[in-house]
Amino acid sequence: MDLATFEPTKRLTDETVPEGDDRSHFRRDRDIILYTSAFKRLSGVTQVVSPETGHAFHNRLTHTLQVAQVGRSLAEKLHKHFPEQAKALGLDPDVVEASCLAHDLGHPPFGHVGEETLNKLMGEEAEGFEGNAQSFRIVSELAFRSANFVGLNLTRGTLRAILKYPWTYAKRPQTKRKKWGAYQSEIVAFEHATGDHQGGPAIPAPESRLMDWADDLTYSVHDVEDFYRAGLIPLHLLRPAVDSGCPPDKERDRFLQYVWSRRDSLPEINELGESELDRKFAQLMATYFRSENAYDGTREQRSLLRTFTGRLVNRYINGSSLSGIDEQVALSFDKGLRSELAILKQLTWCYVIERPGLAVQQHFQKQAIRYLFGVFRNEVNRSPSNLLPPYYQQRLRDIRKIEGAQGGPRSKRLVCDLIAGMTEHQATVLYQRLNGIAQASGLDNLLM
Repeated sequence: MDLATFEPTKRLTDETVPEGDDRSHFRRDRDIILYTSAFKRLSGVTQVVSPETGHAFHNRLTHTLQVAQVGRSLAEKLHKHFPEQAKALGLDPDVVEASCLAHDLGHPPFGHVGEETLNKLMGEEAEGFEGNAQSFRIVSELAFRSANFVGLNLTRGTLRAILKYPWTYAKRPQTKRKKWGAYQSEIVAFEHATGDHQGGPAIPAPESRLMDWADDLTYSVHDVEDFYRAGLIPLHLLRPAVDSGCPPDKERDRFLQYVWSRRDSLPEINELGESELDRKFAQLMATYFRSENAYDGTREQRSLLRTFTGRLVNRYINGSSLSGIDEQVALSFDKGLRSELAILKQLTWCYVIERPGLAVQQHFQKQAIRYLFGVFRNEVNRSPSNLLPPYYQQRLRDIRKIEGAQGGPRSKRLVCDLIAGMTEHQATVLYQRLNGIAQASGLDNLLM
């Protein structure tokens, strides 16, 4: 893409800015995303574990707000410490914040379990399902802001920043077969965002890379905080022994063996030797985690935990830098800090995601998604389709003009959009009602 001719503030459809609106184009994008119903829905989607378990875990909304705050801080710090390079790069904090606010809009009910299940149900002929591609589909096609255009009509600079994986399903690289940023149905918006008329693959925008770093940082640190508070991650047992005469740290050894067994799938640490991995984790815990006990909610424990997370966030925010001059400016992240974040992520995988109890919950979640998909796939072949909300009935009528009554990839995508746009409460209650497990008034509108 030729950055000299790339107009980042251009929108796909020209629109008049209301009189008295003094915001920049990118600030408007940020605010537009913040007020969408898709953004509000994130309060009903879990991050890892539902808050209904009794603990105040992060959900997708609180996670997203933190990612946005960190992303903006990253951009502002680069402007402060590398002003000339940031200016030459055209790095805009509003674009970074907007992309952070949009990065999880396409996350379906039940997180990665829902994503994987929908991907299998959609199949290759319908270009599967991917949360990042769904986020791009929402802002460029599904969300509403005006009758004059589809989607949110964001600037191309913001759209480009949202594309963490700037390629379509058909053009995804061999090394990234499970990840793509857009479906063919959004090719016009994709081409507008990237200047690519072939569907990619392209190079992620600097703002997109900052969004990705902010996401990794927030996920790695704050999920560990959540699950230590809940008694699931024993951080106090993972600190290295102060006295060399102490018995071996069995829990710490067990965790490091778990990480070591997964190193081939973790590019950030697969070059580390076993002793180097041990040393790096020991240094991290000894430096930043000061509590010797399980979390008990005392004033001292609360302050120690807040200091732990605050110092880590500050450490990783300082892990980005800019170098070069003019058109050769490059954004980079400290390699050692990337490996630390990868290790911190594994704490949540080891102690939470792969727990047997969570596997039981995930079995239900997969079953619920598959059942709802089957019900709505049958429903799109009915006339009238009374189970579908009004907007989806309208979309189905338009699709039938193209695909006929038997349906095809478009009607399949409609079903996927409907399920992916539900909160977890909606998906669970609808599954229960359709199976006769729970009843409600026939006047209830669970889906609108």
